[in-house]
Amino acid sequence: QVQLVESGGGLVQAGGSLRLSCAASGRSFSNYRGGWFRQAPGKEREFVAGISRTGGRNGGDTIYGDSVQGRFTISRDNAKNTVYLHMNSLRPDDTAVYYCAASSSWSVLRPLSDDYGYWGQGTQVTVSS
Repeated sequence: QVQLVESGGGLVQAGGSLRLSCAASGRSFSNYRGGWFRQAPGKEREFVAGISRTGGRNGGDTIYGDSVQGRFTISRDNAKNTVYLHMNSLRPDDTAVYYCAASSSWSVLRPLSDDYGYWGQGTQVTVSS
C-alpha cells in the first residue's frame, strides 16, 4: 500500500498563502489520484480538491470544493512523488486539519471521501484574522 505524509501546515494571516505537500512512499504516487480534505472542530470532513493521476489544470484533471474554488490549486509532481495544495487568499474559516488522500478509483473524479482509500495523518492550518 501507499503511505502519505503531509507537510507545510502552520499559522498564516488572513489574505496570506500557504503550500501544503503530500509525499507518497511505498508505491509510486502516479498510480493514484490525489486529494485533499479538511476538517474543522465541530464540523464534518470537507472535500477540498482532487487531481487525476497525470494531473493538469484543464477540465477533467482537477476538481475543487465550492468553498475553495478560485483560491486553492491542487497540483502534482510525479517525479517527486508529491501532490501539492497551493492555498491563496486564506480566510479564518479555512482553519482546519488538512488531510492528503490517495485513490485507486478509475471513475470520473468525484468529491467523495469514499473514493479515497489511503490517508495521511493530517497537518494543521490556522488562519488568523
